[in-house]
Amino acid sequence: MPQILVVDDSAFTRATLTALVKALGHDVIEATNGDEALELVSFTSPDAIVLDLLMPGKDGFEVLKELHAKESTVPIIVLTADIQETSKEKCADLGVVAFLNKPIQQEEVRVALETALAEEAS
Repeated sequence: MPQILVVDDSAFTRATLTALVKALGHDVIEATNGDEALELVSFTSPDAIVLDLLMPGKDGFEVLKELHAKESTVPIIVLTADIQETSKEKCADLGVVAFLNKPIQQEEVRVALETALAEEAS
């Protein structure tokens, strides 16, 4: 069963996303910020990451940059309230598989996870 790391500082968003990802048949681990996410990635090896961009402390962009610098192959889906085109472009440059905007749309998350996990398998 694929393991998905959900990273968001909002407890409500994490709970909603975790329930959705579990309903899709995946295991979930959660992180409340970027530092926690990077620590979890280093010892859990998730199959995909769903990452918020706008978080206090180490934000999603910093997480993306660090994972990119470490040549991580874990597929990343960004789920954010940030609607700026420049943010979307930065994420694409850092190898993000999908860029989704909040509020959470169940079908978008399902398709993005399928894409991410297919990429991970190849």
